[in-house]
Amino acid sequence: MTAGGAPVDWRRAEQVALRVAARAPAVAPTFDASALPGMAELAERRVEAVTGLRAPTPATADGVIRLIDRGDWIRANIASFQALLQPLVDRWAERTGGPGGGRGASLRVTSQIAGAEVGVLLGWMSTRVLGQYDLLVGRDAGGDAVYLVAPNLATLEQAYGFDSADFHLWVLLHELTHRAQFTGVAWMRPHFTGLVEQAVASADPDPAALLRALREAAADRAAARERVREGGLVGLVASPEQRAVLERVGGLMSLLEGHGDVTMDRAGEGIVRGATRFGRVLRERRRRANPLAKVVQRLVGLEAKLEQYAAGARFIAEVERERGERGIERCWESPSELPSLEEIRRPQLWLDRTAREAA
Repeated sequence: MTAGGAPVDWRRAEQVALRVAARAPAVAPTFDASALPGMAELAERRVEAVTGLRAPTPATADGVIRLIDRGDWIRANIASFQALLQPLVDRWAERTGGPGGGRGASLRVTSQIAGAEVGVLLGWMSTRVLGQYDLLVGRDAGGDAVYLVAPNLATLEQAYGFDSADFHLWVLLHELTHRAQFTGVAWMRPHFTGLVEQAVASADPDPAALLRALREAAADRAAARERVREGGLVGLVASPEQRAVLERVGGLMSLLEGHGDVTMDRAGEGIVRGATRFGRVLRERRRRANPLAKVVQRLVGLEAKLEQYAAGARFIAEVERERGERGIERCWESPSELPSLEEIRRPQLWLDRTAREAA
């Protein structure tokens, strides 16, 4: 994908991201990678015992769990972004006339600037993320992957004296919960990717549309701040149609992230030493992020993601209080049973709705 044919120069993004990532200190990992298969098997059994969900293929299959460095994480996420944004790129090329258009030189400059901006954000994020479930890897063939970012795990282990094996297992429990959610619930993966594709399909690559959105934000700053808080810059410039889709995505992700945290804690009981301290340290780490980091988190939507953990956990607690520990399984029956973002915030709305539907 050439700089002149796309709104983002992905080669430039990778170059910048790698340079940013290289500036962050990294500790040499001490974790014994040969322990991963047995660890994954144990984690999957525990996740299934807590949730009743299990992926159709084991996490021990070749290529599913990958112990990677920051550069690998950057390249994997750039590949995912490219795949997701291809429809938008195609429409951009139609609008601009592609590489041979009359504005080719200016478009190349613009795409390089955008690539540099994306690279800075990816580079910074690559120094923070500990684990990630990637459902887009080889999705046409039903593939997926779980990443453990070795230098970031090792840095925290050294800084706080965490036991390496226990910390890796703790993070793995969370990511394998996500894998069980997306593949153990047959409709979840196509439903989620369909929502994301719907949001991309409704995006307007016309610069005039972007300017209109920015003018609207300037006219109603309170609304603009709320959109940034909930969805980063994407939320700020999204159309009403996109915002409706993004709210559905937000409700789903709040549920899945909260469920991931609750499952991680329960599945780790008795097998992960220090799990309580791990959680406390990471929550404090998020809270004490420096002011610049907090701004970046808000602009790219990470602040909303961090809030999703807490909101989703509160939703699950309310559901379990009324319907028991398996009450949340109603959500796995069909997309119509999923809570909206408003229902995540006000669980009684979901409880009342699903009770009426069951009557």
